[in-house]
Amino acid sequence: MNFFEDHLNELNLLALFDSASSQEGLKVHQHSADPAMVAAAEQLHQKGLITQKDGGYLTPLGSDVVEHVQKIQAVLRSS
Repeated sequence: MNFFEDHLNELNLLALFDSASSQEGLKVHQHSADPAMVAAAEQLHQKGLITQKDGGYLTPLGSDVVEHVQKIQAVLRSS
């Protein structure tokens, strides 16, 4: 199964979260952010990975997923 563009947008948005701190969140401004990132935030919220439809904080599930995203990034960056 291939990743669709909306999946990649969700992964890119998740990669912006700091997995080391549950006290740091993100805000996706609907009027100034890329519409793809606004949609990604809404989709992540619907899936229960972030607390607000415009960002917020990672949920426990979101924290787990971010750890996996970071591992995938590390593998892909290695030579």
